[in-house]
Amino acid sequence: MLYSRAMAVFDAVFVGSGINSLAGAALLARDGWSVCVLERDDKAGGCIRTSSDLTLPGFTHEVLASWHPLFTGSAAYAELKDELDRRGVVYVNTDLPSGSAFPDGSAAFVTTSLEGNVAELERHASGDGAAWERQFNAFMANADISFGLLSTELWSAAGLSLGRKAYRRLGRRGLLEFAGSTLVTCRDWVTATFASEAARGVLAPWVLHTGLGPDQATSGFMTRVIAAALQLGGMPVPVGGGVRLVDALAGIVADAGGEVRLGTDVERVLVSEGRATGVRLASGEVVSATRAVVASVTPTQLYGRLLADGEVPAAVTAAARRFRYGRAEMQIHIAMDEPPRWRGSEAERLARCPIVHVTPGLDGVSRAVNEAERGLLPAEATIVCGQPVALDPSRAPDGKWIVWIQLQELPAGAVRGDAAGEIDTGDGTWTEELREAYADRIVARLGESITNLGSSTLKRVVLSPADIEALNVNLVGGDIYGGSCALDQNLLWRPLAETPGHATPVGGLWHIGASTHPGPGLGAGSGYLVAKELTRPPLPRRLLAKLPGRS
Repeated sequence: MLYSRAMAVFDAVFVGSGINSLAGAALLARDGWSVCVLERDDKAGGCIRTSSDLTLPGFTHEVLASWHPLFTGSAAYAELKDELDRRGVVYVNTDLPSGSAFPDGSAAFVTTSLEGNVAELERHASGDGAAWERQFNAFMANADISFGLLSTELWSAAGLSLGRKAYRRLGRRGLLEFAGSTLVTCRDWVTATFASEAARGVLAPWVLHTGLGPDQATSGFMTRVIAAALQLGGMPVPVGGGVRLVDALAGIVADAGGEVRLGTDVERVLVSEGRATGVRLASGEVVSATRAVVASVTPTQLYGRLLADGEVPAAVTAAARRFRYGRAEMQIHIAMDEPPRWRGSEAERLARCPIVHVTPGLDGVSRAVNEAERGLLPAEATIVCGQPVALDPSRAPDGKWIVWIQLQELPAGAVRGDAAGEIDTGDGTWTEELREAYADRIVARLGESITNLGSSTLKRVVLSPADIEALNVNLVGGDIYGGSCALDQNLLWRPLAETPGHATPVGGLWHIGASTHPGPGLGAGSGYLVAKELTRPPLPRRLLAKLPGRS
């Protein structure tokens, strides 16, 4: 779909149409800016990619990203909600957002109730329920600081203000303790907090959704953030698929006189006297920007392709070349003839969970991550089993089902071998044969938990890391998180230590997207931060507003 009105010059031009671009463009359009969003693909939305023809008619699949808790909890959604509601974006949620299914047929769950989580974990080990309550209450006491780390422009006055708030509240020693706690690994945190393997196993797989592994620095902090977010916000999805959100955001831009252009490849950011003035398309057309160019791309693209040599310091270009991409992902999409029959006494609750992790637990996640980072296909991967029909029955015909499988523990780059010694990986290239052989392993294992998976499968479609990169140029090597989220490429150091934050060495050129702070996910954080910076009143006006009698 194309939303447009002919115009050659805009206040702001966005490169890419992911959630950060669309939310940022919608916010600017609402504030009176003329905005143009340019997308090289034939669909807007970036990693929000809804398809009605991936498997069979009547089945609506989310080809890449599927779940929207980060967006519905975001500042961007809070500001745009009324307009999105008017445009028909309806979110449905659940009181049972997540569970883990273990090899012995047992299961553990996270609910949206503190009391429910206390009871759930207490049944696995005496004292674990009380431990959950203690950790949740302790987290919430400083939740504004913790969430602030992930929603504030850290390399700015706002970041400094957040640090001052933390210092005033916690004191010098308390601040040091808090900072240290953010560096703890998931393994150290869950083993120190919970006695049962079930409690550890229901939380540890969530680290993968942050681009980390359970033995990496900051993974414990991110696990605590996700645990709190699951209880507070559940696992919402838009009725009919993410395309409803994409269409609504693009519609806000178009109705304000802007454009969302599809099938439009940006070849170069144009720079004059140190300032971005627009972009040149592969077709040769120039789209001018009088106030800002906002690029939702990787550092590799921005500094290696879109900017000409000499337009930024050599140190920045060199740092962009060193930018590391993380583990790859595979997806498997299955249309089923009937709902799943999960094994074990918790079958009914597992069938109601939008996301079930099929995993041996903490050590299983750790082992699979380690194997992937050594270039191997994991012997026993963490299977992220998504069940969107559990929330939104409109996604499949009556009585049918969808299984959305995400595998986040695959090698970055060439596959060096198979940890199980069963699959011939050839020269390490993701051929159709390698893709399907590994998918066979995953589906066979999932079939041990969903007993009717094999007999009820109507059609299966598999996307290898190479297929995923082909769908979105930002997903280099199948890395869906826009680059490694290791500490040296995260928080203050994302995207690069040489260019922290979202401003670039080129005036009027801003960098957003998963490769920038606050990182990957559908929270629209970087798009929101840049939109707020662009619409912030000039300093003299802000100072004047603070004078007595002014408001």
